[in-house]
Amino acid sequence: MKSTPKKNLKKQMSGSESSKKLATETSDKSAQISTKLKSIYRKAVLPVEKRYKYDYFFESPLLTEVEFDSKPQVLLIGQYSVGKTSFIRYLLGRDFPGQRIGPEPTTDRFTVLINGPDERTIPGNALSVHPELPFRGLERFGVSFLSRFEGSQLPSSVLRSITLVDTPGILSGEKQRTNRGYDFTKVVSWFAERADLIILLFDAHKLDISDELKGAIDTLKGHEDKIRCILNKADQIDRQQLMRVYGALLWSLGKTMSSPEVARVYVGSFWEQPLHTMDNADLFEQEEKDLMRDLAILPRQSSVRKINELVKRIRKVKTLAYIIGHLKSQMPSLMGKDKMQQKLINDLPSVFRTVLKKYNLAPGDFPDIQSFSEKLREVKFSEFNTYSPKQIEELDEVLTREIPKLMELLPSERDSPETLKAKMAANYIQEDAPEYVPLVSRADRFGKKKVENEANPFGSTEENPDHWALQDSAERLKSVFESLGPKGGFLDTAKARDVLLKTGLSKEQLRQIWNLSDIDCDGYFDHEEYVVAMFLVDAVVQKKKPIPAELPLSVVPPSKRKLLMNYNDNKV
Repeated sequence: MKSTPKKNLKKQMSGSESSKKLATETSDKSAQISTKLKSIYRKAVLPVEKRYKYDYFFESPLLTEVEFDSKPQVLLIGQYSVGKTSFIRYLLGRDFPGQRIGPEPTTDRFTVLINGPDERTIPGNALSVHPELPFRGLERFGVSFLSRFEGSQLPSSVLRSITLVDTPGILSGEKQRTNRGYDFTKVVSWFAERADLIILLFDAHKLDISDELKGAIDTLKGHEDKIRCILNKADQIDRQQLMRVYGALLWSLGKTMSSPEVARVYVGSFWEQPLHTMDNADLFEQEEKDLMRDLAILPRQSSVRKINELVKRIRKVKTLAYIIGHLKSQMPSLMGKDKMQQKLINDLPSVFRTVLKKYNLAPGDFPDIQSFSEKLREVKFSEFNTYSPKQIEELDEVLTREIPKLMELLPSERDSPETLKAKMAANYIQEDAPEYVPLVSRADRFGKKKVENEANPFGSTEENPDHWALQDSAERLKSVFESLGPKGGFLDTAKARDVLLKTGLSKEQLRQIWNLSDIDCDGYFDHEEYVVAMFLVDAVVQKKKPIPAELPLSVVPPSKRKLLMNYNDNKV
């Protein structure tokens, strides 16, 4: 019996039970990653770190288990009065306990903002021993630092997903000679190693990079992939001045940062007040959207970041083991130990070259030669442990087999739609937190009509410029689209053709529907184009309407409207 178009359409509208089942089976994938990373570190990495004194030579404390479960951290660095605290207040949409804002150096301490049921500040000494927070390693900096370290707890939807770290304003001029009572750059280095994102803020009126700021930037070496820059208070200068200031900032950063590529610089004015001038309002709005998108996806990338940081640490541990083992092997068994030690330290560049060639290592995995030689002068080589091939083999096993197995638990382009959906749902470790950062949209600051709350569960109205008439249908058809087996989010031409043929419409009708639905003319259907095609099929089959000559704007997905308008302009 031939199936009717209406029956085929209903069959496509049914959900995929298999995808739901698979999502349930893989809901603990992120927890598996966290547990496995702890096990790898405890069994394979930690013994090698202790054997070769990794924490001493790299000034990086041994990791605790809670650090593998911690939320993504965002570290803010900048000179005083560049707007770090105001930026945090802008993100949160409210004041927070212990907040200090002013033109003078008001933030005189490191402040960690965490989510909690009530508003209060937590002293640094108590914060460093909290069993559920990853700050125990800060005890190494002593009471003088911990007295200038505090936690600010408040209920916040943003802080459910990430942890923010506000730093003291970096000093300039004569103030740089002020003794803080602790090593500022080493503390910054400790936080940078654990941060998912590092934001450097600059004032459009103060682009000079002081010695202390340069020292802080130097400690970020090896973390260039995490660094983002913000040129703040840019609304207080006109367009011509902004162009010059932006160029000057890039020039200064190019001289300061060792990387050949300059970090991404966002331009804007990040506080709740209206823009001082609207000359660059569109630019500031786009820059803010890009920055907020960078922040919003941090939780989804948390598992990848933890794996990445552990791999970096293992490579450093291996290199240290080779160096210490080589130095130990060069020491005499009886007499002349001190003389040989001094000779090896003086000839450290040659030692590094020998180890690099012998074990085929990467130069970037070696420690800074100057600081490493200073550390060597404080220890006795005769007390070093010998090279342990078995431990190195275990580390190699981790890098070549165990880490790749963990990576298979993360989303990839080879996944089927069902496994991809399940992995994306399970990719964030914190079960009680959302998989994105819910940041507030503030289009009204940029001279535009305030857009409706996108989080409204009852949808939006046609007055909203981003309104899509097919949004409800898109949500309903999402599981159906995924059950068809798209690759990388796209149905290829053959599969999309088969879907349309099953509707029972004529070839001419399907040709018109294809031309209207394949908006970007790439021969593939993404989810939105699939929804448009099903809308047109439904209009013809069930409502007996003719196929329109062109799509109404309200039916075109917002993400493709500009593309369609450009196409129509070129056609004219």
